[in-house]
Amino acid sequence: MTALTQYDRIEATGLWRPHPDEQRREVVVSIGEATLTISDFNDQAITHWSLAALERQNPGAFPAIFHPDGDPEETLELAESETTMIEAIARLQSAIARARPHPGRLRWASVTGVIAAVAALLVFWLPGALQRHVTSVVPETKRIAIGHAVLDRIERVAGRACSANEEEAALGVLARRTGVDRLVVLPGGIADTLHLPGGIVAVNKTLIEDHEDPAVAAGYILVERARAQAVDPLAELLDTAGPLAAFRLLTTGDLTRESLDHYAEQVLSAPRAELPDDVILSVFGQAAMPSTPYAYARDITGETVLGLIEADPMAGRTLEPVLPDSVWVRLQNICGT
Repeated sequence: MTALTQYDRIEATGLWRPHPDEQRREVVVSIGEATLTISDFNDQAITHWSLAALERQNPGAFPAIFHPDGDPEETLELAESETTMIEAIARLQSAIARARPHPGRLRWASVTGVIAAVAALLVFWLPGALQRHVTSVVPETKRIAIGHAVLDRIERVAGRACSANEEEAALGVLARRTGVDRLVVLPGGIADTLHLPGGIVAVNKTLIEDHEDPAVAAGYILVERARAQAVDPLAELLDTAGPLAAFRLLTTGDLTRESLDHYAEQVLSAPRAELPDDVILSVFGQAAMPSTPYAYARDITGETVLGLIEADPMAGRTLEPVLPDSVWVRLQNICGT
């Protein structure tokens, strides 16, 4: 209302009639912030009308005829020459209307807010919640089946996993030593190691063939196992495939070929997640395995892996070989070279 102080106490003359059966009477009309006062020429107030409850009978026509809301028989006529008063009444009524509460507007805002909250819940929370639920209820047998299905697609790019009876037994020894469920050796396609659903860890054959110390390959496997513990491979797959794939897996127990192919392409092309040194050192300490051979295999200069070398949990200790020499020699021939 302060914006309309220019109209404070302005006056005009008009014709007032309390009832249609009575004579119209010339009066003085004055306006305040919220009221219209009708007085006689002796400055005696005859009546007060609330601006908020004031109605105009003939919008746009003249003389302008006003009456209190609910009582059209009492009228006030203002001639066209009283433009200032007529405009002031209109502007003050608009200001009062804007200042009033608007329940309908509030309800609409509330409904819009609820709809937006539900939409945000569906978009941002539900897919993650669905993925977490599916990841927690999928049985181990189904995880293994999914892991083998993904491995089958990776083998189309990397080549068939190396396999030979005697060497397979040696591979089992390395798997037990590093605490993984199953190891497969691939002739190519991956940089070093890769974890898949079902506890499967794939290893590039170069980690076995190009290093004399089995602690190198074992170290890479330990780190890959730690990655799988940090990020569930099945959750990673469902995150790549999307919420529809998670829903399909929950309801039918299967994933589409497209979902599996897309995940296989993703894990082959995406860089491996780096783990903090303290996490890596912890898994080496738990396995009673030196981290130095693994560190130098990553960086022969040792500059970028200095923490893994200087804080080697097995430094200065007398250790049993990671694998017996006979097992390691057989394992180095698993791909027939």
